[in-house]
Amino acid sequence: MSDLTPQSEAPTPTTDKITQAARETIYLCNFRVSVDGEWLCLRELNDISLTPDPEPAHEDPKDPIAIERLNLMNMAKLSIKGLIESALNLGRTLDSDYAPLQQFFVVMEHCLKHGLKSKKTFLGQNKSFWGPLELVEKLTPEAGEITASVKDLPGLKTPLGRGRAWLRLALMQKKLSDYMKTIINRKDLLSEFYEPNALMMEEEGAVIAGLLVGLNVIDANLCMKGEDLDSQVGVIDFSMYLKDGAHSSKSTEGDGQITAILDQKNYVEELNRHLSASVNNLQAKVDALEKSNSKLTEELAVANNRIITLQEELERVKEESSYLVESSRKASRADGTANGQVLGETRKQLKEETQLRLDVEKELEVQIGMKQEMELSMKMLEKDICEKHDALVELRQQLDEMRTLNHELSVKSQSSEASAKQKSDIISRLEEKTNQMGSIIKQLESSEKDMAKQARNLNTAAGKLLFCIT
Repeated sequence: MSDLTPQSEAPTPTTDKITQAARETIYLCNFRVSVDGEWLCLRELNDISLTPDPEPAHEDPKDPIAIERLNLMNMAKLSIKGLIESALNLGRTLDSDYAPLQQFFVVMEHCLKHGLKSKKTFLGQNKSFWGPLELVEKLTPEAGEITASVKDLPGLKTPLGRGRAWLRLALMQKKLSDYMKTIINRKDLLSEFYEPNALMMEEEGAVIAGLLVGLNVIDANLCMKGEDLDSQVGVIDFSMYLKDGAHSSKSTEGDGQITAILDQKNYVEELNRHLSASVNNLQAKVDALEKSNSKLTEELAVANNRIITLQEELERVKEESSYLVESSRKASRADGTANGQVLGETRKQLKEETQLRLDVEKELEVQIGMKQEMELSMKMLEKDICEKHDALVELRQQLDEMRTLNHELSVKSQSSEASAKQKSDIISRLEEKTNQMGSIIKQLESSEKDMAKQARNLNTAAGKLLFCIT
């Protein structure tokens, strides 16, 4: 890279050409092959400065593990970028035979294998990234469907095959980025499977998880029945990522427009997904409030029945007490010399009945207070439900508007692709006309040479004729 650094501040035509050539080139540098041939450094010019950057003091530039992480991150960037561009140009649902998609899964497999700890079994040491992927089910319950589907697939006999099937199902579900972010954020759990300097334990893993968000614009339909995922050999084909920069400047403007539209579409889809999640959360809250409302209604009905029962018991106690008072009065009038013990017992029974009546009245007051509190809470719940319903209606309207905007952006994307194709056709026709003009110029030059030769011959003949005449 030192040869590409200009020696003076003023740019010269030579340095401009070198800089332009460097910008149109992908460099294969720091070539390193391990024992089983896993790692190869492939870097984009965006990651390489034309002037040597000062090396950070805290990181050893010759650390092979750091170089491996950087290589894998750059390879993931190229793979994801190439997959998105080729899929959008293709304009259809991708299948298992699509070469850039196969290369993407190979790159992801290498990223997940980096820094795995070896587990000893009775068959020897084993390295598999299926263990970390199983953590997603514990951290995100909605990922349990993918794990169950992988375990039910026939023909998968190894953890490696199950891990490959999990990656394909997560991509079809458009949740691969979310799942990767979930497990990367829990490094305390990943430390059981990875070394401390592994890619998934460092910031390169978080960068790759962020890049995977762009794959949500791709629709994939992958059939894994009958596919041998256990014995596939994951070899990265670097030739498909070596770009030819000769024609890159022809469609820069069209690519810029397409990129802007795709960014807007990606943003709208993310916003649409967040709105859908908020709508689902609000719907769940409304359902919970309705359940609690029905429960409170049942409790209120039970309390009303209890109040009615207590009122009936109060009336009965009043009747019995009045009957006892009347009977005691009659007894005292009829027999003034009756036994004083019977009168005492009657008074004692009357006192007990009076105390029971007071207790019943107190319980009735408590039940009436509880009824009033329930009615107030019912009114507050009804008001809250109305507000939630209004918010839900507004969110649904926003969701419909976002879907309309998403449709318009997709139409704009298709029209921009059509205009880019028209521009490429015009460029090809202009090149053909240029070639025709070049051939015509060559014919004119040859005819000009012939006429000059004939003129010389005529001059020679005229000179001879004049000499003869003289």
